[in-house]
Amino acid sequence: MREYEVPAEFSIDPTSSCADIPATVAATDPDRAVFSRRDASGKWQPITARELVAQVTAIAKGLIASGVEPGDRVALLSATRWEWPVLDLAIWSAGGVTVPIYDSSSADQVAWILQDSGAVALIIENDVHREIVEDALSSGAAVRKIFQIDGAPGADGALAELTDAGKQIPDEQQRLRTATLSAADPATLIYTSGTTGRPKGCMLTHANLLAEIAGVAHSGLRPWLQPGRKTLMFLPMAHALARAVTLIALSQGVTVGFTSDTRNIVAEFASFRPNFILSVPRVFEKVFASARASAEASGQVAVFDAAAETAIAYSTAQDSGRIGLGLKAKHAVFDRLVYRKLRAALGGDCELAISGGAPLGARLAHFYRGLGVPVYEGYGLTETCAAFSVNTPRDMRVGSVGKPLSGNAARIADDGELLLSGAVVFGGYWQNPDASAEAMSDDWFHTGDLGAIDADGYLSITGRKKELIVTAGGKNVSPAGLEDALRGEPLISQAMVVGDQQPFIGALITIDSEAFDHWKTKAHKPADASVADLRDDPDLRAIIQAAVDTANKTVSHAEAIKKFRILPHDFSEETGEMTPTLKVKRNIVAQKYAADIEAIYTK
Repeated sequence: MREYEVPAEFSIDPTSSCADIPATVAATDPDRAVFSRRDASGKWQPITARELVAQVTAIAKGLIASGVEPGDRVALLSATRWEWPVLDLAIWSAGGVTVPIYDSSSADQVAWILQDSGAVALIIENDVHREIVEDALSSGAAVRKIFQIDGAPGADGALAELTDAGKQIPDEQQRLRTATLSAADPATLIYTSGTTGRPKGCMLTHANLLAEIAGVAHSGLRPWLQPGRKTLMFLPMAHALARAVTLIALSQGVTVGFTSDTRNIVAEFASFRPNFILSVPRVFEKVFASARASAEASGQVAVFDAAAETAIAYSTAQDSGRIGLGLKAKHAVFDRLVYRKLRAALGGDCELAISGGAPLGARLAHFYRGLGVPVYEGYGLTETCAAFSVNTPRDMRVGSVGKPLSGNAARIADDGELLLSGAVVFGGYWQNPDASAEAMSDDWFHTGDLGAIDADGYLSITGRKKELIVTAGGKNVSPAGLEDALRGEPLISQAMVVGDQQPFIGALITIDSEAFDHWKTKAHKPADASVADLRDDPDLRAIIQAAVDTANKTVSHAEAIKKFRILPHDFSEETGEMTPTLKVKRNIVAQKYAADIEAIYTK
């Protein structure tokens, strides 16, 4: 199939905006717990819809008093915390446009975003960010005022400071700001993290975000988006997906808790007990790898592996509708021995998860569905308000990224590129007409992804157009599938397939630090040995070779990986090889490890 469209089941009021959401929720149920935050003792405390409206109104008045005019950009640099969405809603309620900035951004990145967006005000989280910002502001940014969420000792934080400043502003003045917003007005400029070049400001309107909310609300996820349900948000709020899901949850009555403590995320799950979670594939990979490593350390790895294979087989059988009695019995046994413990690691009440940002992989999807926590994979980009398509309990096909949400259409171009059109698709990049013209043609957005649409309308992503490798023999190879298969080995953290204009396909491999420590103990290697020390160790290479052999079974001989190099260090955002959404910056890795790539092809 070359094109598939899902008609809109909703319409967007042209006079509405995202700033209306808190008041709409409060009018229905003012005592509903919309957000949840930790108090000084560490206990979760609710923020009701009534309280949210009061906070948003007070802070919006403070922004107005600070000189924010309708259409002004206000930058927000902070990790995920409950204040983030409150400030976001307040910026809209003052008539402003939010410019989110990842809290991990460098001074150069912050400087570029502030300068390009023309932000007149900046809200930061802490003193660390202030140091970064002070460097950034020397490069010609228009910022006139800085607010800090965590105030210095003896000083008020941003919320208290803005609330106090706004006391002089009449409520009617703030209500007029919200009332004059329209659906067509810009809501946010999200600077795409990108794997190449300078970030571009993706301009999304209130209509785009409202269409995203309505599209998901009319999808098969609706039964899980009800008052009384809870989700824990731990992805960066600067990411379009985290922000969109927060707005969806708010509008549908789901209570959202917030944490940035991803190092202790299992403890956070146990404390908050979410009914569903949103994450990226790397987190699901890490949960699997950590569980297997724990089983290995306790001498139960054979049981874990058998349980994993049974879960995968059980999920696969569900697709055919034929689950044999023997498989059912094995599944029931492993549910008591293994699956129950894994569900407990997600808090005990988690019924499903949503994955986005990168391909999840069919094997991992079957594993989680088989243990009782199905992961519904979706697809989208910043330019489409995050989710464009998603699998749901009603419509699921493992290996796909689901069907388009209501009001959207997908098309496959002659060269295999996936094109998107619909209510969630942005109108262009901020002050960048050339990039906008390149990305859009006849109302179709060129994603840069290679894809397919099956007869039932399910989308599949097969690779990146710009990442397509062409070997010296003229063979076109998409690296995504091979890389996904390689990451199925717990010892492998990241894999990057190489081979453009080379005689064969190779791969750069990084090792997961946690799994590496477990392996050293089991393999009787020196405890203080680093990956750099053991990158040529025959035992380590044998495990990676086995993973390569498994991955090669998914492709033709000409596409198979012939040689690999284990790199001395893992990729990370801090060292520049990963984006904030955990995508590999291929050009950076290629430059940084040019000698290793050359070694693959040196006889």
